[in-house]
Amino acid sequence: MKGRGITQAGGATCVDIGCDRPGRLGRSSPRTAAVGMQFGLPMFGSTTTIVESTQVPMGPGRIVALVGPSGSGKTTALAQIESRYAGSCRVERIMFPPEEAVVDRIAPGAPLSEALTILTACGLAEAHLWVRPFVVLSDGEKFRARLARAVALHARCGGSAPLLCDEFCSTLHRRVARAVSYNLRKLVDTQRLSVVVASSNDDILPDLQPDVVVWMKGAGRCETEPRTVRPGKSPGIRRRLRIEPGFKRDYDTFAPMHYRATDELGFVDKVFVMRDGAGSEPVGIVVYSHAPLELALRNRATDGWFSCNPKRVNKSLRILRRLVIHPDLRGCGLGHFLVRRTLPSVGTEYVECLASMGEFNPVFEKAGMKRIGQCEIPRACQTAIETLRAMDVDPHGLEFATLVGRRRRVREIVARVVQDWYTATTADGKARVDRQSPQLLAQTFRGLIGSRPVYYLWRKSGAI
Repeated sequence: MKGRGITQAGGATCVDIGCDRPGRLGRSSPRTAAVGMQFGLPMFGSTTTIVESTQVPMGPGRIVALVGPSGSGKTTALAQIESRYAGSCRVERIMFPPEEAVVDRIAPGAPLSEALTILTACGLAEAHLWVRPFVVLSDGEKFRARLARAVALHARCGGSAPLLCDEFCSTLHRRVARAVSYNLRKLVDTQRLSVVVASSNDDILPDLQPDVVVWMKGAGRCETEPRTVRPGKSPGIRRRLRIEPGFKRDYDTFAPMHYRATDELGFVDKVFVMRDGAGSEPVGIVVYSHAPLELALRNRATDGWFSCNPKRVNKSLRILRRLVIHPDLRGCGLGHFLVRRTLPSVGTEYVECLASMGEFNPVFEKAGMKRIGQCEIPRACQTAIETLRAMDVDPHGLEFATLVGRRRRVREIVARVVQDWYTATTADGKARVDRQSPQLLAQTFRGLIGSRPVYYLWRKSGAI
């Protein structure tokens, strides 16, 4: 759009962010008069330049970063841009119904996969946070939820007016801030968003890759610096990553970060840990275990090569049992980076994977694995669900775990399904089930009956 302070140049919209204000310092009072006299401050008649007249190029697919210390004019410049664009969106003003789940307010008319992609890109990458109401989130989580909703709304409006964000990522851990910046750049490129952010921190710039940086110098002064954007550039953390062999006990740190309630890993064969620099804390892990003896989609993909042949399964096949990236860094492509780098080191001809997140996230395909198909819910699980419902028991109800503990028949039905799954993955199913609390048994059962994982297969020699 065109209007006061807006011109067209070189395919971009140039916006004048200059702003002057009257020199009056506030409501006149004996104290303000005394301060003005003591320090020589003009009270009337003069003007102060908050931001000097500066043309800033904006438009779809572009990011403008206003960077400078507190009081340098960033918020005023954002206000000037907002006043000149009808329909501009301020992230900090985004509202959520306090009791609704966050995921219900992110692109509600779009497929779930789109909502989850936006949430992950904006740094809210944990499934348990998606289903929480906005009101219980921390301040940092609320910022990320607002950013995700703003991005979704902005994308639906076509991105003609800019999305504006003051104090961009200022409440976040710096590692999270850099990851969110990197992912926002990807969203701007793919969805052709127009974004203006203001920040006091310049550490985000290498990952944000703004098209223009406006350095706010204070006292009304600013300097515009055009930059070259490198599409597909790896996040800055990638250069520091180290992948090394690990141990099963290393998974203890990551287990709470995984969406599965159970820590069942099967018979672990190899573990690889990814660290943010040599000797530093781990930021990712991948666990490879011995594979189940029979899987229908495996037999279909290999023409029955492994069917009824446990010796061949143990020698030539492993299953990728767990892949966990620290929530701070999800959406930055580190998952498929870790899998791609470690698959050749597993030591078997084939590696397979069953992933519920495969329906929403193509991480394993990007790592070089082939998507074979989506598993059906086993008939035994369907029968269990029908039997429980006939008994007026809802597996997803709030009282389900209590009923598993109190009603013997309910526990028997649930235990049979979980036991069969344990037996297929680790044997010793009955002993494991007998030791489980009703709460853990109910959680594991819910995961099994609600899951239709995608099956992936990788072959060292290439073709499948």
